[in-house]
Amino acid sequence: MSTPSVSAFVEGLSSVPSAPGRNNFFDTAVPANAQRRRNLEIYLQEMLDRSPKVLLLGEAPGFRGMRITGVPFTNRTMFEGPANGFGLFGQGKGYSLPPDSAGVPSEPTATVMWEVLGELQFLPLLWSACPFHTHLAGRPRSNRTPTMAEASLGNAFWQALTELFHIETVVAVGNVAHRSLLRSGVVAPKVRHPSHGGRAGFKRGLEELLLGGAAQ
Repeated sequence: MSTPSVSAFVEGLSSVPSAPGRNNFFDTAVPANAQRRRNLEIYLQEMLDRSPKVLLLGEAPGFRGMRITGVPFTNRTMFEGPANGFGLFGQGKGYSLPPDSAGVPSEPTATVMWEVLGELQFLPLLWSACPFHTHLAGRPRSNRTPTMAEASLGNAFWQALTELFHIETVVAVGNVAHRSLLRSGVVAPKVRHPSHGGRAGFKRGLEELLLGGAAQ
């Protein structure tokens, strides 16, 4: 059962309207989104039990990842397979895929993210600067870098998560998140985004932060 704080967070997230080129896949007006809201609640509730002190803030959900699952940096393969090395996701954890996930291939960035976190044995909370799917006009199965205005729509949500989880360190994953944090007055370390061949740089950046004590 989700705590009232988690439920209130997801409810607030679902109330933001979609717009041309920006899909809020938690919107209560779409029946299939109920499964995504439930998936997010399961993730946040379990992460509350894990008490992470670091928030990795990415850019925006991809149409093959969080747009489908409702959980940051995950894909359908993670939900259909066994739980990962941290005991998260996988069959039997309560997650489910909505009907519109059929035929959508798994997002590779999510796989890279969790491979690296597993190698480092580092479990932060994951979120996105813009928690809504931004896509090209008329092409819902595409990804588009969110504008600063779109990223600003997510400020209240990552800030709420830092309070709910008592986060001590926020780390920007990529330039969009870093600019969004700076515009909010938060000076945060930045690591390379793991997409588009960024695996090595992403891992190296996290290793440096962990060694320096900036991320624990």
